[in-house]
Amino acid sequence: MSTARTAERNQPFASQSFSQNPLKTRDDVAAACASLLDPLEAGFSPECALVRVGGTGTRFDETAAQIEGFARPLWGLAPLLAGGVDYPKAHLWTKGFASGTDPNGPEFWGNMQNLDQRMVESCPIGYCLAIAGKHFWDPMTEAQKTNIAAWIGSMNDKEMPNTNWLWFRVFANLGLKANKAPHSAEQIEKDMVHLDTFHRGDGWSNDGPEGYTQMDYYSGSFAIQYLQLLYAQLNGKQDPKRAEEYRKRAQTYALDFVHYQDPDGHSIPFGRSLTYRFATISFWSSFAFASVEPPGPLTWGMIKGLVLRNLRWWSKHHHIFQPNGMLNIGYTYPNYYLAENYNSPGSPYWCMLAFACLAQPADHPFWSSKEEAHPFAQSPSPLPTIKALKYPMHIMVHRGGHTFLLSSGQKCHYPLKATQAKYGHFAYSAAFGYSVPTGSYSLEQFVPESALALSDDGGELWKLRREVEDAQILEKDGVPVLYSTMHPWKDVEVKTWLVAPSEATPNWHLRVHCVSTGRDLESAEGGFAILGTEQKTGRMLLLAKEVEGDEGMVATSDSALVVSRAGASGVAELHSSTSEAGRKGGVCNVDANSNLIESRTQLPTLYADLKAGSTTWFVSAVFAMPASGVDRWQGNWRKEWEKRPEVPGWVKEMMNRNGLEYTDMCADC
Repeated sequence: MSTARTAERNQPFASQSFSQNPLKTRDDVAAACASLLDPLEAGFSPECALVRVGGTGTRFDETAAQIEGFARPLWGLAPLLAGGVDYPKAHLWTKGFASGTDPNGPEFWGNMQNLDQRMVESCPIGYCLAIAGKHFWDPMTEAQKTNIAAWIGSMNDKEMPNTNWLWFRVFANLGLKANKAPHSAEQIEKDMVHLDTFHRGDGWSNDGPEGYTQMDYYSGSFAIQYLQLLYAQLNGKQDPKRAEEYRKRAQTYALDFVHYQDPDGHSIPFGRSLTYRFATISFWSSFAFASVEPPGPLTWGMIKGLVLRNLRWWSKHHHIFQPNGMLNIGYTYPNYYLAENYNSPGSPYWCMLAFACLAQPADHPFWSSKEEAHPFAQSPSPLPTIKALKYPMHIMVHRGGHTFLLSSGQKCHYPLKATQAKYGHFAYSAAFGYSVPTGSYSLEQFVPESALALSDDGGELWKLRREVEDAQILEKDGVPVLYSTMHPWKDVEVKTWLVAPSEATPNWHLRVHCVSTGRDLESAEGGFAILGTEQKTGRMLLLAKEVEGDEGMVATSDSALVVSRAGASGVAELHSSTSEAGRKGGVCNVDANSNLIESRTQLPTLYADLKAGSTTWFVSAVFAMPASGVDRWQGNWRKEWEKRPEVPGWVKEMMNRNGLEYTDMCADC
């Protein structure tokens, strides 16, 4: 065995039992849920109202952070108990409910204030009371019940963010309602009326009001679609019209959302809060919780497979756990670069949303159906391999064994950390993840992965796409194309067209840029960041004249390519109108721990300098062949890499008409 292989297998602590679970049956999933709950026992405070998961801080107070540690696991514990599983440590949470809401007790959580993080954690508490009240409400004394109702009710007259947070107050009140406790029916209806204004169409809801587009996993699995379905199931008899609407939305949304899952189980990483990990698959679990009829061609067997394969994908990543078995902040490994300022050590337990399906008995069709492959793994696929999604402004792609999306027009409504990476990249890949900046000095720290980076100060500071204008989905030669404009400086304009792979060159997508600048600029455009180490030695790959075998890096006058055991990733210049010789290929040695999936990556990149007063056209071809998606990829990557795509005729026509306004160039779009 090689030293590199030994180093990978050398672990300082035993793997979490979750990582050894086959995750094929209902019993397996129940055991997985319990395995995530078990280590938390060590973090409970004396009166069990708080759970410490780690020592890092957040923008909110430590008590609220430890309330997260207490409350978020309830997303899994509640359906586990509701589904008939006897979890022996549930009494810890029962005790904590009583002590945390006792205003005279030493571990009182504190009544809620405006914009309080405690409001978020009231949601799993309300859900828990609604579906597992016999474990957490019935054992309480009348005084304790009064305390719980008073604590939850302290949020009803407080200010909340105008986002998915409003759902949390709804569920807090629903938990009381389910147990015939005092609650605000008026507040529930008021919040529901407003939340319905977030819906844009085709089942898609924005994470907030009009004025910006943010449709990430909060629109589906993390919050809105998920909670709509839980609401439909829990309050459907009292609110049948709304419940029916939510079920219809879910059926429509399902036919879009299935495109975000790779046949191997992983969901395309996109947007914020990805330390919630397998919460990305929770929509399908809520689909089972609410017993929504699968829309054709989807079946219960397919939906079951989407959930189980995602959990199995995560079970292969042992470093999502601390040595004590608790989850850490990160993605496939501990990583604070990607974390938001609201991520406490207990935050990752929002992943427990994925276990809602455990509330259903073994004879439910979700559990009784045989697991089926993803539609993309079937031949022919019953789903389109390219699909434009109007509302999230995404073009979904599954071609050449690669599941990814093209994106334009999304943004977070506030300057979130690394927001340019989480929403502004041109493409997001299930196989290669995305990369976040590690600092604010040099290109290696900014990481221009799936982005066009520009610098006007000699390469110290770089700007990547964050906000765009006029984002729209066009149709060119019968193929959807994403267009947008950005102005990184007032005197710099970048127009971009993103083009999905053709059937002839399924491993290549195109990016067309028209850059007009009033200042001298350096530019760098990256493809997909990919594992950059040798399989045998574990050392970082080095540039060579050519890739020998199926491993190496090469850069030429117009291209760059990295091949490793993760597959192949490259970029090539198809056309450049610079006055120089065109863009040069190179490999950007980006900082370690910038990528979500691999801690050591290399980035194939194209470089060029732009002169003040110039207008330059670039046509970039981006190559990707993931090892996980293509059988015998080693025998195919070279042939597909050498099969460069052609510049579409409509692109050539635009370049020939250079200098006209965009509206004129696209008058016949």
